[in-house]
Amino acid sequence: MAFKDILLALTSYPEPTPVSVVEDAVSVAAVLGAHLAALSCEARVQVPGHFLSGSFANIPGIIAAEAEKSGKNAKDLLAAFDAAAERSGILHETILEKCTTFEVPDLLVDYARIRDLTIVPVHESYDQWYAEAVIFGSGRPTLVVPESPRSRPFSLRTVAVAWDFSRAAARAVSDAFPLLEIAKRVRVVTIVNEKVLDTKRSAEELAKNLARHGIDVVLDKVDAKGKPIGEVIEAYALSHVVDVLVMGAYGHSRLREFILGGATKSLLSKPPLPILFSH
Repeated sequence: MAFKDILLALTSYPEPTPVSVVEDAVSVAAVLGAHLAALSCEARVQVPGHFLSGSFANIPGIIAAEAEKSGKNAKDLLAAFDAAAERSGILHETILEKCTTFEVPDLLVDYARIRDLTIVPVHESYDQWYAEAVIFGSGRPTLVVPESPRSRPFSLRTVAVAWDFSRAAARAVSDAFPLLEIAKRVRVVTIVNEKVLDTKRSAEELAKNLARHGIDVVLDKVDAKGKPIGEVIEAYALSHVVDVLVMGAYGHSRLREFILGGATKSLLSKPPLPILFSH
């Protein structure tokens, strides 16, 4: 199934998502020929009741001002999105919601569950809760993109798959087929000497499976040499000028605290390129 219905999550608080992310998302939709919906939320800060009764500060006034700031950021972002989408000629819509800051992740998950793909920007200095919530809660693939401006526009010249023979990696390959089938080049990379690869199968067998779908694959093996796996995968992606990295997301939720696998945690905290995570 092609990605024809994409959601873009735009953060309005505490700081707005950079407009460069809007441009990237519009490029993604244009390359895939997809409809793109941009969602932003006018967020209200929740403060415990005992703080509101104190006389030492104008807490209600501060809350109202922050909500106004969030609302303005959300509307400005959606207006910028509308303009960029109109220039690109893609099918699009905007969605403005109102909720508390604590409700934003659940709101994103609800919308993501009825879309083919969700694009979530990640800022290296922010908590990654929004992206984690969508990756592990939506049941759909998530394209995580860095908030920092990139030197080149989105394309699918080279897509890399991080392959370790696991269920998560297999799920990611399946979810990424709409990208793999139109990419000019697909590289499947297996990191060796990092952990035990519990399988009797080979990467060549995966390549044969992909070839039956008309996908031409290059197989690579990279020795971890004692380095953290996230660092090894990042170095590989940058050295091969990868446009999109595909990988399974390892982790589980425990009372809203995500226990993440090593590569997932490393690459999600500071994504160096667009990464399609699947769980």
